[in-house]
Amino acid sequence: MTATTTCLGVLTPSSNTALEPLTSALAASAGNCSAHFSRFTVTEISLAEGALNQFDDSKILAAAELLADAKVDVIGWSGTAAGWRGFETDMRLCERITERTGIKATTAILALNELMEKLSVKKLAIVSPYTADVQQCIVNNYRAAGVETTAERHLDISVNHSFALVEPEQLLQLIGNVIEEGKPDAVVTYCTNLRAAHLAEEVERRWGVPLLDTVSTTVWGMLRAAGRDPSAVKGWGHLFDIA
Repeated sequence: MTATTTCLGVLTPSSNTALEPLTSALAASAGNCSAHFSRFTVTEISLAEGALNQFDDSKILAAAELLADAKVDVIGWSGTAAGWRGFETDMRLCERITERTGIKATTAILALNELMEKLSVKKLAIVSPYTADVQQCIVNNYRAAGVETTAERHLDISVNHSFALVEPEQLLQLIGNVIEEGKPDAVVTYCTNLRAAHLAEEVERRWGVPLLDTVSTTVWGMLRAAGRDPSAVKGWGHLFDIA
């Protein structure tokens, strides 16, 4: 590791097995960049009180403080809970991380929403592993923000560890389905425990629609917060061409 290496500090759901290898590969593609991870307990995605309480800021802040010990350049929450809990929860979290650690912070969803604004996305297609009620909350939050979901697919899974077991080939089929049905401006794979980020080039070649995978949006947001040009990342989709 050289003195010029950018260190990305990534907050990770404890039961997630997909985002770490994907994030590390993305960081390597950026050049002079490394990814470092800190976990906190997340095992279930639902609207039940216990599941929502997993995302209490105090638990995430404790994990962020461990990343601060590594003197990372930026801290990114690679999770999508703000999609159903409300985007303001991630805004508040980033403020608190920076107050606590002195390090810039971003999240998968704040970066996703910024990318959608830059791309003028008004019609969105969503693929997720979540249950119907969680998915509906995501759809509602985007509608309130002026973005209509023109097609969606969800797999009705609530066990977080199981999300990574969904085969990329199935995800690619679902992505194609929502693009062909909804004619969106962009499609998002809305979960950081899906093995989907590497599908972006194929999706964009076959359907001409940008894939905004949430593992990738986290890295995009962290690179920008660290003062790096995301376009150094090659082979992971059009989103990295957006400054």
